[in-house]
Amino acid sequence: MHHRFLDKNKEQSLKKFITILFLLFFTVNIYAQKSIMMWMDATANFERLSTKDSVEYYLKKCKEVGITDVVIDVKPITGEVLYKSEIAPFLNKWKGYTRPANFDLLQTAIEEGHALNIKVHGSINVFSGGHSQFNRGIIYTTHPEWQSQNYLDTGIVLISGIKTKLSGMLNPANPAVQAYELSILAELVKKYPLIDGIMLDRVRYDGMEADFSTLSKKIFEKYIGKKVNNFPTDIFSYKKENGKNIKIPGKLYKEWLEWRASVIYNFFKKARAVAKQNNPIIIFGDYTGAWYPTYYEVGVNWASNKYDVAKDYPQWATKKYQQYGYAELLDLYSSGCYFYEVTTKEVQDSYSIKAARSEAGMSNQKAPWYSVEGSAEMAMNITMKAAPLLGSVYVEQYKQNSEQFTKAMQMCLDKTNGLMIFDLVHIVERNWWSTIKNLQKN
Repeated sequence: MHHRFLDKNKEQSLKKFITILFLLFFTVNIYAQKSIMMWMDATANFERLSTKDSVEYYLKKCKEVGITDVVIDVKPITGEVLYKSEIAPFLNKWKGYTRPANFDLLQTAIEEGHALNIKVHGSINVFSGGHSQFNRGIIYTTHPEWQSQNYLDTGIVLISGIKTKLSGMLNPANPAVQAYELSILAELVKKYPLIDGIMLDRVRYDGMEADFSTLSKKIFEKYIGKKVNNFPTDIFSYKKENGKNIKIPGKLYKEWLEWRASVIYNFFKKARAVAKQNNPIIIFGDYTGAWYPTYYEVGVNWASNKYDVAKDYPQWATKKYQQYGYAELLDLYSSGCYFYEVTTKEVQDSYSIKAARSEAGMSNQKAPWYSVEGSAEMAMNITMKAAPLLGSVYVEQYKQNSEQFTKAMQMCLDKTNGLMIFDLVHIVERNWWSTIKNLQKN
């Protein structure tokens, strides 16, 4: 009896071992192919994605080349939305084209995407409320008081008056702005219960110059527990050197950067709670640029809260800055490796920047992380596997060089948990579908 009992235990152990091996094999096969996401910008694809047949056609094209996820942008930088909302203004006309009144892009994409086994995410540009090229958006109509007030070398000015800016950014620290944006998020998640995920974009400040309103000053004073006697020069001032105005940090410079990071972090906490309250299984995602060493300029710490920022960047990060890393709040993160140079070696060997570095927070310095490879590796290191990370490419940067584009996409797949492609419009215009299809996706 004793020996039979031992044999039975061995048999059960063997069955457990076989089961574990099967599960491991099954899991490896499920995740053998990495996620590949196609972003579909709201205005760039406005007419293209205005009928059921067209949406079905492009989703089938995506499926044919191995796309697993699509992002439908439903709140562009104007602050308007592409669905009937009780909160935000409705965008049903763009550049002279009017969509059919009964057409619902996101619902159509969800239905057609799910029929093809494609995950569908909705994207909203959170803290943008205007398009400066068209003087269009809520900062020009219903809420001009919400717009960012930027501190330039000429003084503090409204962002609507700075025509070099494309996005009319809002003040993220304004409680009314946050409440408004959270209400849109809640409405979107409730309106589309079968949506797979939400991708937030532009959850940030406009730049180092934002926001220097009286309201921001008061909220900052409450955060640090004292009055700011010389505002804004206690944050930074301008000094002319070699014909250029450069920023000189003031005595509260690092505390200001810390506070702005806390504003964005706390908004993410609220946004995640709102999304999950309305749909517990929704994928809560975010996009940012991958140039972390200068991303503090837009008030964002997308790293893991376990990453010691001050150790690597003592010139701008306080010890407390680390607490406001929000990677752990995400279910999915897309990091914009928006550089022409694919390898770190290309950056070192290059004598010129081959694609404009015009995104918020970018600089023209020659550093390894200003490459797809370097930025992808950095992003993976500092997020510390807190959430699946998709390395992202901006198609337009490669112009007619499909070989370089292919290298960039493959680098993202090799170095991160997947790939995000921005944007559908550029793939269509160049007919670069085959470049995606021929990638090594495992």
